Amino acid sequence: MTEESNGSVPGLFTLVLHTHLPWLAHHGRWPVGEEWLYQSWSAAYLPLVRVLRTLAAEGRRNLLTLGVTPVVAAQLDDPYCLDGMHHWLANWQLRAAQATTLPDIRPFGLHECAAAEQALEEFALLWRHGASPLLRELVQAQTVELLGGPLAHPFQPLLAPRLRQFALHEGLADARARLAHTPTGIWAPECAYTPGLETEYAAAGISHFMVDGPSLHGDTTLGRPVGDSDVIAFGRDLAVSYRVWSPKSGYPGHDAYRDFHTYDHRTGLKPSRVTGRNVSPEQKAPYDPQRADAAIDTHVADFVEVVRGRLQSESERIGRPAHVVAAFDTELFGHWWYEGPTWLARVLRALPEAGVRVGTLTDAINAGFVGESVELPPSSWGSGKDWRVWSGEKVADLVQLNSEVVETALGAVDKALAQTAAPSGPTPRDRVADQILREALLTVSSDWPFMVSKDSAADYARYRAQLHAHATREIADALAGGHRDTAQRLADGWNKADGLFGALDARRLPR
Repeated sequence: MTEESNGSVPGLFTLVLHTHLPWLAHHGRWPVGEEWLYQSWSAAYLPLVRVLRTLAAEGRRNLLTLGVTPVVAAQLDDPYCLDGMHHWLANWQLRAAQATTLPDIRPFGLHECAAAEQALEEFALLWRHGASPLLRELVQAQTVELLGGPLAHPFQPLLAPRLRQFALHEGLADARARLAHTPTGIWAPECAYTPGLETEYAAAGISHFMVDGPSLHGDTTLGRPVGDSDVIAFGRDLAVSYRVWSPKSGYPGHDAYRDFHTYDHRTGLKPSRVTGRNVSPEQKAPYDPQRADAAIDTHVADFVEVVRGRLQSESERIGRPAHVVAAFDTELFGHWWYEGPTWLARVLRALPEAGVRVGTLTDAINAGFVGESVELPPSSWGSGKDWRVWSGEKVADLVQLNSEVVETALGAVDKALAQTAAPSGPTPRDRVADQILREALLTVSSDWPFMVSKDSAADYARYRAQLHAHATREIADALAGGHRDTAQRLADGWNKADGLFGALDARRLPR
């Protein structure tokens, strides 16, 4: 039977989701801080796991490639964050109950009460030990392919090679400890690439990674080995990805969907729909779940046709079955776009029904969707597809700060380990050195320059970068002054707020 006669199309479609937030625990609550974590957790991570578990129960496998950064995994397993999330969900339920007493938004309040109750029940039943048991279950059931990444999400091209290699190896080890599974693919932070990075990936056991479409000169129909290596770069297909979400358009802006920006200030809930591009908040129409549901079906059908058309046209162009990759931030689905998880569930059912083969990045490699090698340019998925968001004039002070802090940290760690090295036998673990590296990695998180460049909570971002830089220097200075007891006390103090990555071991820093 030919592909045309049974309605199928050639090639393979892969959906890639990138799950990332900076370390937010113990660093503010509102308007930026832990609230950001709990909003994303309740609106995106909980529903996504619900969708994937439901589809897995239907016998569906290899649904998507899911990137979960170590810093997100750390927060979703952290007892403090789990407790904070439970309180947040209970508060959501209280606010929804309040909404049912307000005549103008009572129907919406009832809708929110049901959603909050479901979230609380699921959280208590499934999430009490954190996200790792759930992710492990999805990986072992072959529901998803998991992508890893370096600790604390640094912009790798601008990072000193010693710390860059350390962050990557420790990030993969962190995933292995949590999930009994070492990812062979990564989502490079910000899809950032610099020539030679593939050599470090190969040394770490990485077989494939993500870049943005322009990095592959717009030809994303096949994975490409990079340079002389066997490490494969997969590119995001912008024609398909931008259909869902782009800097200027996409499904979430439809007038039937819930408006992200408009609050009911009595309850803190969002009871309005988008209504129109230029409609003021006070003129927004009430949210109508049935209207939104119809829009979801329309956009599922549209996306399926876009993917089918793209697979057909690209396969014809290259003379062989093509591979199409659509990639997004996980937080789009539920946090930014309330209806996103429902759309995701329906589209993952609808694509195979429409004759589209769905698989992971590893599936693509195994099925031979790999072309000739390519030389990649320095690139990212940020504005201009270069490094300007993380290295431009607007963040020159942060670039300088990062450089100085990393130099300080590496020197201090070398000195600390030399001090504690045993005359014979193994060097004992050094918690002071560990915390210096932990604070340095938090300083160089790519989130801070991104937030400054995009003028999104820029003051908070600068504060966080400076705070972790101060912690690094404070501990290092005490150590340099010969005051190890003081350095130990400072390291212990900072660890109370920044105690993530408990297995981080400075002894593994490349010499």
